[in-house]
Amino acid sequence: MIVETGHFALLLAFAVAAYQMLVPLYAAEMGDERLMRVAPTAAVVQFLLLAIAFAVLTRAYVTSDFSLENVWANSHSAKPLVYKISGVWGNHEGSMLLWVLILALFSAAVAVFGGSLPPGLKARVIAVQGSISFAFLAFIVLVSNPFWRLDPAPAEGKGLNPILQDPALAIHPPLLYAGYVGLSVAFSFAIAALIEGRVDAAWARWVRPWTLAAWMFLTVGIAMGSWWAYYELGWGGWWFWDPVENASFMPWLIATALLHSAIVVEKRNALKVWTILLAILAFSLSLVGTFLVRSGVLTSVHAFAVDPARGVFILLILCLFIGGALTLYAWRAPQLQAGGLFSPISRESALVVNNLLLTAAAAAVFIGTLYPLALEAINGNKISVGPPYFNFTFGILILPLLLLVPLGPMMSWKRADAWAAAQRLWVAALIALAGGILSLVIQIRGPWLAPLGIALGGWLIAGSLVELAGRIKLFSAPTAVSWSRLRGLPGQAIGMTLAHLGVGVMVLGIVAVTAWRQEVIKEMSPQEVLEIAGSKVIFVGESPLTGPNYSATVGRFRIERGKTVLTELKSEKRVFLPSRQPTTEVGIYPMWTGDLYVVMGDQAPDGKRTVRAYFNPLVNFIWFGAVIMFIGGAVSLFDRRYRIGAPTRAAASEPVPAAE
Repeated sequence: MIVETGHFALLLAFAVAAYQMLVPLYAAEMGDERLMRVAPTAAVVQFLLLAIAFAVLTRAYVTSDFSLENVWANSHSAKPLVYKISGVWGNHEGSMLLWVLILALFSAAVAVFGGSLPPGLKARVIAVQGSISFAFLAFIVLVSNPFWRLDPAPAEGKGLNPILQDPALAIHPPLLYAGYVGLSVAFSFAIAALIEGRVDAAWARWVRPWTLAAWMFLTVGIAMGSWWAYYELGWGGWWFWDPVENASFMPWLIATALLHSAIVVEKRNALKVWTILLAILAFSLSLVGTFLVRSGVLTSVHAFAVDPARGVFILLILCLFIGGALTLYAWRAPQLQAGGLFSPISRESALVVNNLLLTAAAAAVFIGTLYPLALEAINGNKISVGPPYFNFTFGILILPLLLLVPLGPMMSWKRADAWAAAQRLWVAALIALAGGILSLVIQIRGPWLAPLGIALGGWLIAGSLVELAGRIKLFSAPTAVSWSRLRGLPGQAIGMTLAHLGVGVMVLGIVAVTAWRQEVIKEMSPQEVLEIAGSKVIFVGESPLTGPNYSATVGRFRIERGKTVLTELKSEKRVFLPSRQPTTEVGIYPMWTGDLYVVMGDQAPDGKRTVRAYFNPLVNFIWFGAVIMFIGGAVSLFDRRYRIGAPTRAAASEPVPAAE
């Protein structure tokens, strides 16, 4: 009966989504404020109903209720509790239910925290959110229902994919979905603005915190997925340009451009039409990612669905929302009033260049990801677009962007002096030069471009700190004055500094691990020695181990440097029940210079074990930089201006007549 309650709650949420989609939109067009007030209630009710449905499905997993087909196909009674819970979203049906639950949460958040929004705009935003919920709930109810029963109920389940049985995978999908779905709010604001025919500074102030929240979740979600792949898959790398990795990276790039573009709308009332387009594209790319993962067109550890019917249904949803949004944009955008003018040398122009480079980089990734799929669909030919393409095209586009990042905040609005702005960065330039020379001295054998990359990372870090020092008049005013100015800085300014600094830290890690990574592969017997990065890896031996739902062979490795024993690492070869699927657990010894990474491979015919050892210099800077970026986003999000709401919209300018 409890399962039926969850199913009924799902069906009720579907009905409420239809109501949320239609009634507030009609009320806004008719100017009926009484009916507009039902929009927040509908959004909250839909969230509560979906929370009940999700809680019921989670209970079925925890209690191993194998009468549900979804639980039987993706769980096992011997699984640890944490993986029973994470198994709820470790499959297609459950992940889609989580997707719409987070979507409903964002809709409810707009309803609760959007008190300063004009009633018409708020009703339209919530109605657009309701239309997205309605489409995906239709998909769940009709072709992807997690509450389908089995009769008779099997005695045992098939189990979750073993590589998904990891603590990071209990957190990574919800964070990534929060980023994907969070961009729906920016999309809804864009569609509402096009219908209403008005975009101004107040609109940008409302859009930015929602976009920033989605950007934060995407940042930390992508970073956690990279970290999981690094230590779980045993290949020693942190990014492979996998199509599903790219599917999360593309909306992140556009969301980054949107954040910067919205600043220009808020500060200078310019780039309004472009900002609307970015808001549409950001969520559109999130929908493309949803299609790639769930359509069956990809074979990946990320991919859930292989049912063509599901793929066609999602493709129809994708075409409806992307096609409809772009059609509305083509019709209404030319009628929006133009914004303020600015000089080619100004902060606005710097942000325009930022936007163009980020958008071009996203386009390069989009082409490299979808071109092989499109070609195969057209003529059946299979080609592979690998890391060389992405590294070259993305690198060429992102390099000038990173060079310009410290320069932009130094420029004034409307008209700036580029030379004066550059002069304020001479300390950052000296620090960057010193970092490049130091890396050249330490790694004198090359690669020769690596010192330039290290200098670039130093330029970003030092440039962000120099900009902050200038704001608080560090060293040019008494310490008490500088401290007072620091405390008085808006959260947005501090958050920007932290985000740019985090990018610099990440660049240092990417350059170091790409240029100076070491790898040694050797077949080893017990007590044999492998040398790498000045350390000795001694194969101590192997022993059996029985886990809660797997059996394993554990290899032990002693790490020595000189005559000092640093640590003992373990690497496992596991076989999970009941699927008999093997996985590899790696041993990692983190040092301040990088990670020593050891993987025990298969057994050779002569009884020896194939052992792969890597030294990944500064690799943790990649994820440390992402965490700093997330913290910077959080500091910006709690800026006092967002807490007190957006400014009141001026009534002077006449909006474009609403769409019929």
